[in-house]
Amino acid sequence: MATELSGSESGIEITDSTEISQRPPALPGAEADAQQRPSEQASTPAAEATEQEAEEQSEEPRKSRFILLNAVPSWLVSLVVHSVGLMVLALIMLPLTEKKQLSMVSPGEVSDQVEEFELEEFEPLEVEELVTEAVVAVPTEKTSEPNMPTADDLDPPAAMQVELVDVSSRVAPKSDLMATIGAATGTGLSGRSDAMRKQLAAKAGATKGSEAAVARALKWLALHQLPNGAWSFDHRPSPACRGKCRNQGNLATSFNGATAMALLPFLGAGQTHQEGKYRRVVEKGLYFLSNNMKVRPGPRGELSDAGGRMYSHGLASIALCEAYAMTNDQSLLQPAQYAVNHIVFAQDPVGGGWRYSAKQPGDTSAVGWQLMALKSGHMGYLQVPPQTVAKASMFLDAVSIQQGAFYGYTSPGRGPATTAVGLLCRMYLGWKKDQPGLQAGVKFLSKTGPLKTNMYYNYYATQVLRHWEGPEWTEWNNEMREWLVDSQSQRGHENGSWYMGGGHSGQGGRLYCTSMATMILEVYYRHMPIYRKQAAEEDFPL
Repeated sequence: MATELSGSESGIEITDSTEISQRPPALPGAEADAQQRPSEQASTPAAEATEQEAEEQSEEPRKSRFILLNAVPSWLVSLVVHSVGLMVLALIMLPLTEKKQLSMVSPGEVSDQVEEFELEEFEPLEVEELVTEAVVAVPTEKTSEPNMPTADDLDPPAAMQVELVDVSSRVAPKSDLMATIGAATGTGLSGRSDAMRKQLAAKAGATKGSEAAVARALKWLALHQLPNGAWSFDHRPSPACRGKCRNQGNLATSFNGATAMALLPFLGAGQTHQEGKYRRVVEKGLYFLSNNMKVRPGPRGELSDAGGRMYSHGLASIALCEAYAMTNDQSLLQPAQYAVNHIVFAQDPVGGGWRYSAKQPGDTSAVGWQLMALKSGHMGYLQVPPQTVAKASMFLDAVSIQQGAFYGYTSPGRGPATTAVGLLCRMYLGWKKDQPGLQAGVKFLSKTGPLKTNMYYNYYATQVLRHWEGPEWTEWNNEMREWLVDSQSQRGHENGSWYMGGGHSGQGGRLYCTSMATMILEVYYRHMPIYRKQAAEEDFPL
């Protein structure tokens, strides 16, 4: 007799596929009872009929018991009982497993389920107010800014043989950078620790007002996170916003790039997925990026997207590498190294640059993001090939003029934004303060001053002058800081955000402007000054 199992929402149903052709024999006890009835109880036809009906009715449950207990194999009964038991145990234990683990998964397995959280406001540092004099920037002629990449679909690069990178072959730090920094020393990302952040903010030119602006900006960013952990340059779909904020961007398909830009201000303020009031916000964002990575032969992991392409990959790589370097969380080691590996793969083998897609001749803007990602990976003890760094220097040589003082986009030039990008790259690549091109470039940026319609330029130029320090930095910082504090929105749901027209603002929208402005106000502690003695060990391997 064949027996079939069929699943249903209510459990498991047992069906008998063989029809029973004859009545089963009565149980032995029933026949014995009939023979031992007292003879004095005479049977009438009516009584016999009633008795027969009762006997037939009593046999129906006995049939069912026979089929279940004798016709069905014992192993099947056991299977059903144990299966139901396991299902009950699973339902009991399921609510207890709320902790999410960061992991690498195959493309497409992005979870849309995220746990709800109560938003906690980031507390700004207590920083003494600095009395400063107003500084008037010298107006200069502006050059056109290169456009952000279009929303064309990215064709995946052809598979090729690349050297495998063993992510465990190099010794990583034994503990995270955030926990090992003393009061007076530190390198790389160590300024983001709470103790160092307080010292650096006060000494480098932050104020109570600038730190309060950072706190408000982080709250705005957290409120505009999407349920799956991502962010969008079109911030309107976020459940908390629903179109309450104006000035959305038009790069709606660049989720990786937008998520990275939103995460970087949290990381810059020392907020990680392991500690800080926004740790759950950061965790969801990192989870989205690591799960959204497309694993390619190499091994390498691609985070380009249709809206931002290699720009998005560079930004996402910075976020993953910084999060790993700050926490030494081994679940981030593979995503961070794979992201670095893809940057190495995508470099133009001839010119040494990067652009929208792999192997394409480079542009200075894309090179800036990739090189900063490689620097973040290097600070996290990830593998960065020296030849990749050397080729990047070769690209910068090809687009610079006047001993490296000025830089163009894809050819020699002197655009303000591309010059700021080129000079910061040169600093990371080891140029010293006595290099004539660097000196002339810093003088140019200082004379130009902040440009209130070009946040891309402001972001890079602020970093260059922060690393340079001295009177040029003090003058720049006084104007840049006060303008950002004064221009931050305090209007309704837009409270804590920024929007400046011009440049890339129309494409990146309010999210882009808020991210850039927040990172500028975090510049005091986001990266240790390059030309301090304690930062020397962070130089790229050449």
